[in-house]
Amino acid sequence: MTAGALHPWNTSFEWRRLGIEPRRLTSDQVESFHRTGWLVVEDLFEQAMVTDLTADLDTIEEEAAAFVRAQPDSRLVISESGAITFAPHLVPRSAAARRLSESPPITDLCHDLLGLDVRLYWDQLVYKHPDKPREFPWHQDNGYAYVDPQQYLTIWLALTDATIDNGCPWVAPAAHTRGTLAHRYVHPLGLSCFDDHPDATAAPVRAGGAVVFSSLTPHRTGPNTTDSTRKTYILQYAPDGAEVLHGDPAVGPPTDRATQDDPARQYEVLRNGAPIGVAE
Repeated sequence: MTAGALHPWNTSFEWRRLGIEPRRLTSDQVESFHRTGWLVVEDLFEQAMVTDLTADLDTIEEEAAAFVRAQPDSRLVISESGAITFAPHLVPRSAAARRLSESPPITDLCHDLLGLDVRLYWDQLVYKHPDKPREFPWHQDNGYAYVDPQQYLTIWLALTDATIDNGCPWVAPAAHTRGTLAHRYVHPLGLSCFDDHPDATAAPVRAGGAVVFSSLTPHRTGPNTTDSTRKTYILQYAPDGAEVLHGDPAVGPPTDRATQDDPARQYEVLRNGAPIGVAE
């Protein structure tokens, strides 16, 4: 892979700006997001909601971590015992996660940065442990599963303060407008679209706040060199009707497309700009 090369399926991408009045963000924040591909939103949720959510997710993470420990080499794909735990699809298992996923702070961000008809596409916890400090390589979220349209939204919610020392995100500003880049697998860490970026910018955020970025914004997280676990809940939202493309990009075009509308975990959160769901 040539650093910065486009994904073979990315042949005609154009970054899309919205022409709607924002609800939660300022016009300057919206403009900054479209220009740089990311922003930090502090104090998105009160501590009580963060505490309730973390209690649920801690239980799920303990189960996932135990399963990883039982695997050969204490690894499962990119989860590694003592280093990093991933656990997806939490909204069917946690009432607190479901409420938060449809809450006004979230639906407002989706409205301001994504559009009027939006579904939850993916959610997962990521706990970065201190026992085995690991970085997570530079990647785009659309590099892991190729979504069409390519432009969707990631809300990286900090459950504990995320600092440079414990592995907060780093972003590559203004590197999102080319669309999806080619990625390669870096064993054992995960996919990577390049090794480094000259404008890499740290994005620390307090618990209850979020780093909000495009699915096309290259980002990484550094190693956790503290003595505490860094806890994150990640929610991703896509336009209604979004599809995941399947196939081998090294061989040819996609072989099929799968609409992302599983009612248990990919439900609508906005319809024609109006929030829907339990948190309405």
